[in-house]
Amino acid sequence: MSTTTTTTDVLKGLNKPDGSFNRPTSSFRDVIEQGGRFEPEKGRYHLFVSLGCPWATRTLIVRKLKGLEDFIGVSVVAPHLGENGWPFAKVDPFPGADRDPFYDSDNLKQIYLRAAPNYTGRFTVPVLWDTKNETIVNNESSEIIRVFNTAFNHLLPADKAAIDLYPEELRSEIDELNGWVYDTVNNGVYKSGFARSQQAYEEAVYKLFDSLDRLEKILTGKDYLVGDRLTEADVRLFVTIIRFDVAYHGAFKCNIRTIRDGYPAIDLWLRKLYWKNPAFSETCDFVHIKEGYYQLNNPHKVVPVGPIPAIRPL
Repeated sequence: MSTTTTTTDVLKGLNKPDGSFNRPTSSFRDVIEQGGRFEPEKGRYHLFVSLGCPWATRTLIVRKLKGLEDFIGVSVVAPHLGENGWPFAKVDPFPGADRDPFYDSDNLKQIYLRAAPNYTGRFTVPVLWDTKNETIVNNESSEIIRVFNTAFNHLLPADKAAIDLYPEELRSEIDELNGWVYDTVNNGVYKSGFARSQQAYEEAVYKLFDSLDRLEKILTGKDYLVGDRLTEADVRLFVTIIRFDVAYHGAFKCNIRTIRDGYPAIDLWLRKLYWKNPAFSETCDFVHIKEGYYQLNNPHKVVPVGPIPAIRPL
């Protein structure tokens, strides 16, 4: 795709005076619940996602884990982020991208403005759309995955309803881990990649690798982060780690170590999730990931061919 949009255009206003990256909070924060404005109904809700985006991919993984494919539709945007958010295939027919099935929009900005004509924030993914009220329910991935975890249980087969990624007895441990992983790893790669000063970059990247060292110790001899079972903590970390060697290491200057050569326990945990659970592998698209990240901080838009393979076999 030919474009003159620069990283500065996309990230305008998102850096503090010291050059550090400051992620804005999400704007739409409603939930799907029985008795509420947004009732759980089959076929009523739709996800707009980028396959390159880790936040959006969280929702795809949980959608598949919970067996919600027939309940919640999905449309994939093209991986070229611009000032108007993410484009649909109508204007950017990148392989694997979809057209907007409802309004044939050019880009995600038009979806946001349909929901809120005076909206002035960023046009981010994921977007959980209500086709009945024609509005956005939620655009915060951490909340959408919890909605998916429980909201449709009464409509699901017993085996899918029984899957609980946020069990009550583990919530305090999950929340504590999620807190520092979000700040220093999930968002830490962006703080490194989008820093606009050497000091801000080094502060972020050292914190990132300190947390990876900590995660390596936690995962040594274990298949899961918390409670010896799959939880949302694994989902939230996976989407960052699967992108690390193929994107963040190069595009975001997170290059102290790679996962595959520097963190054997994290690497094994990653590969087991990817190769043993289709919810992780089938929602991962390395072409979209690399195409998206190497459009940023990269004036010639050249996408590297490596690493090969994108993920090693078990």
